[in-house]
Amino acid sequence: MLKSEMVYHKYYYSFKQARNDIFEFIEAWYNRKRIHSVLGYKSPEQFMELYNQKVD
Repeated sequence: MLKSEMVYHKYYYSFKQARNDIFEFIEAWYNRKRIHSVLGYKSPEQFMELYNQKVD
């Protein structure tokens, strides 16, 4: 997914630039959108939304 979503579409001039871009992709998008079995096969965003609805 990482290769098809971003790495093949960009040219990086430095390792630092690539590392920062990949970190941003993983932390800001991938980890928030992918489903987790521990969370009942929901994404962290979905899980927190449901949790906040139950708490209110």
